[in-house]
Amino acid sequence: MVTVEEVRRAQRAEGTATVMAIGTANPPTMYEQSAYPDAYFRMTNSEHLTPVKIKMQRMCDRTTIKKRYTYTTKEVLKENPNIATYKAPSLDTRQDMAATLVPELGKQAAIKAIEEWGQPKSKITHLICCSTMGPFMPGYDYQIVQLLGLDPSIKRVMLYQQGCNGGGTILRIAKDLAENTKNARVLIVCVEITIAGFHSPSETDVDVLVTHSLFADGAAALIVGADPIPNVEKPIFELVSAAPTLVPNCPGAICGSIREHGLTIHIGKEVPEIIANHIEERLIEVFQPLGISDWNSIFWAAHPGGPAILDQVEAKLGLKPEKLLATRHVLAEYGNMSSVTVLFVLDELRKKSTEVGSKTTGEGLEWGVLFGFGPGLTIETLVLHSVNIA
Repeated sequence: MVTVEEVRRAQRAEGTATVMAIGTANPPTMYEQSAYPDAYFRMTNSEHLTPVKIKMQRMCDRTTIKKRYTYTTKEVLKENPNIATYKAPSLDTRQDMAATLVPELGKQAAIKAIEEWGQPKSKITHLICCSTMGPFMPGYDYQIVQLLGLDPSIKRVMLYQQGCNGGGTILRIAKDLAENTKNARVLIVCVEITIAGFHSPSETDVDVLVTHSLFADGAAALIVGADPIPNVEKPIFELVSAAPTLVPNCPGAICGSIREHGLTIHIGKEVPEIIANHIEERLIEVFQPLGISDWNSIFWAAHPGGPAILDQVEAKLGLKPEKLLATRHVLAEYGNMSSVTVLFVLDELRKKSTEVGSKTTGEGLEWGVLFGFGPGLTIETLVLHSVNIA
C-alpha cells in the first residue's frame, strides 16, 4: 500500500518545477486610497457629480487598500481628453500608450528577476508573457525580447485577456514547460496597466466605480525551471501540482470586453460567495493525495480580489487571520493588479519569511497553496512546496 509520505516524495521527485527568482515593478505615480476619489473626480472634470463621488469614497474606504500605483495621471488625461470622456472612442490612444508602457514596466520587473537568478540571459529558453491589455501583433513578448536582449530563437508564448486568474495560469504553463523540456529556464512576465480600462464616472455605471476603487498597475517576473543547479540557482518555491477549473453556470460573474471606449469590466456581487462555496472542493482535490485536510496547516498565496472575497474564504474554511496576512498586505500596499497580484503575494511570502527568521519560504510551513480567481469564473489552484531558508 502506498503511504502518504511516498506520495509526497513522488510529488517532489527530480524534475519538479521550481521558482528561482521573483522581480516586481510599479509605475512612479502613487495615489493614497483615501484621497483617490478627490483626484479622480478632478482629473475627469466630474466634481459636479457629488453623490457619485460620495458613493465612490465609501467604496474606496471599504477596500482596505491604502495606496495604488498607476500610469494614469492628470497630465496624461489632459493630453488625451478622449480617455477622460465617458464612452468616447479612445481605443487607439489607449493602445498606443500601452504599446510602450506595458513592455517597459515588464522589462523593469524582468531585470530584477534575472539579477536575482544570477545566470546569463542566454540560458533563458522560454518566455511567457501575460496581460489583460492588448492585443498587439507582434505581442509585447516580442518587445521584451528586444528590450532585454534575449536570444531571438527563444520559445515565446503570449497570453491576453486572462484577467485576475492569469498569475496562476502563467505559472501552470511555466511548470509544464519546465518539467517537460530538459534544461528549460522559463522567464514569465505579467504586466497590467489600468489605462486600458480608465473611464470617467457616471451616475448610472456602478461597474466603473467598483473597478476604479480596486485596480492598479504593476508587473511581476519570475524565473522557473526544474532541477536547480546546487549552489548556483536558489529555489524559492516548488510548483508541485496545478488544477485549473471553471465554476459551472456563472460566465457573467466576472467578465470584460474591449470596446471602442476601452476595456470594460463587470464584477458581480455574487463573486465572493461563489468563490467561497467552491474553494474547499479544490483544496480537497489537490491536497487529499498528500494527506492534508487542515487548511491552517498550509501557507496561503491567494489573489486578493477584494476584502469581501478574502473575508468569505476565511470564514468558510475557518482560517486563522494570519493565513491571509501576505495577501491582505499586498492588497493594502498595491491594490488589485489583476494577474500580477498573486505573484506579488509570493514575493511577499518569501521576503517576510526571511525577515522574521522562519525556517522555510512558506512562513515556516512545508506545504502551501496558490489561488487565482478570474473570468469564467476560473479558479487556478497550485500546490506549493516551500524551501528551507539557510
